[in-house]
Amino acid sequence: MKQYVGLDVSQKETSVCVVNEAGEVLFEGKAKPDPGALTALLRKRAPQAERIGFETGAMASWLWHELRRVDLPVVCIDARHAHAALSVRMNKSDQNDARGLAELVRVGWYREVKVKSEESQRIRAILSRDPGSWLRFEIRR
Repeated sequence: MKQYVGLDVSQKETSVCVVNEAGEVLFEGKAKPDPGALTALLRKRAPQAERIGFETGAMASWLWHELRRVDLPVVCIDARHAHAALSVRMNKSDQNDARGLAELVRVGWYREVKVKSEESQRIRAILSRDPGSWLRFEIRR
């Protein structure tokens, strides 16, 4: 049985919703916004996860890389697209957002965002700290 997961990620906690291919909720809960805690929860509650979706945001890149590292099928969803889809729901809450994200990845109605590589992000961080560092970077290559 295929499972689809929505994660509403925030700094303090992550709301998790797991639905099956018919859209029935199999699990709703919360976890620490830490890849280790999320991996343990997902391996237990969604062992047949087809897709795991969450919105772009401050922690999205880090979380995407860490969950990919342990072979979880994660997709990062464009926050504006997700907001438009989720804003029609009656009750706005983290739990309902997680359920909405699970539905989006279940039906395939989302716009996936390409997450930059860790190396690319590292280079960007170096370059943004020192405007002249791009020249030194090019010379070293």
